[in-house]
Amino acid sequence: MKDLLQIKISLDESDPGIWRRVVVHRDTTFFELHHIIQVSMGWQNYHMFEFSIEGYRIGMIYEDDELDGYGADKLMDSNITKLSDVLSDINDVVNYVYDFGDYWKHTLRIEAELDTNNLFIYPVCLAGEMACPPEDCGGLHGFYENLKILKDKKHPEYLDTKTWMPRGYDHQKFTLDKVNRQLLLLSQYIAKWLRG
Repeated sequence: MKDLLQIKISLDESDPGIWRRVVVHRDTTFFELHHIIQVSMGWQNYHMFEFSIEGYRIGMIYEDDELDGYGADKLMDSNITKLSDVLSDINDVVNYVYDFGDYWKHTLRIEAELDTNNLFIYPVCLAGEMACPPEDCGGLHGFYENLKILKDKKHPEYLDTKTWMPRGYDHQKFTLDKVNRQLLLLSQYIAKWLRG
């Protein structure tokens, strides 16, 4: 069995597609994968998340979860569940939802199993297209509505929308080097955390 998984992360229903291709260790936990997705896509980690695959739900378990009525007893702990625990084949698909309000749904597809290459530090992002939407913009509908408003300087909401958007935001821009610098910092943080 090879040590690494190549995963394509796609933001569902984005058009043109917003996606990233990452390589991670097979023994990565889903909690670590959540942070890898956050960095790779450009999210800010402000909201809750959950993974699902073939009947499994994987997410954060809190002390009071038995009170939330959300079926926490069926939720696997993302802190201890590894990719290798539930993924077995190329083309396996995992769903990832970030922010249950805006409901950013992503599809993660296992594209390949790879051997470790000592030229890279993992996780690493190999490619991607388009910037992810700004946080709290109302889901994909709100995001595309904001982009439409910004194309029309005479629109009554143009000034408010322009002021609200993050400074320098360009929905067509994806910077691979920036993502990989942030992933390197993340991997160093994870290594330090694991050492205790």
